Amino acid sequence: MKPGGFFRFLGRFWSVVAQVHREKATGMLEFELRELENAFALLVLGGFAGLPSPPSPIAMELLPYLERELTVMMSRSDLAQDPLGVLAGMLEID
Repeated sequence: MKPGGFFRFLGRFWSVVAQVHREKATGMLEFELRELENAFALLVLGGFAGLPSPPSPIAMELLPYLERELTVMMSRSDLAQDPLGVLAGMLEID
């Protein structure tokens, strides 16, 4: 083994470990963002689930931020009687 080979190997090993941890952290942040978007939609559109709704002017100002959530809600209501469609929706298959 060359004199600097071990340190080169060690440097590559740590760079791979750092990359794996970055990807895991990114995945967790994306999951947390989706959950926060779901909670936000539930707060604004809570009247559909039996929760108290915010005042109408505030809800109307927030609706542009809920475009994706409204699209998902409408697609799920279309697929309410289709179990395979519900599974595809959970797996986010387009």
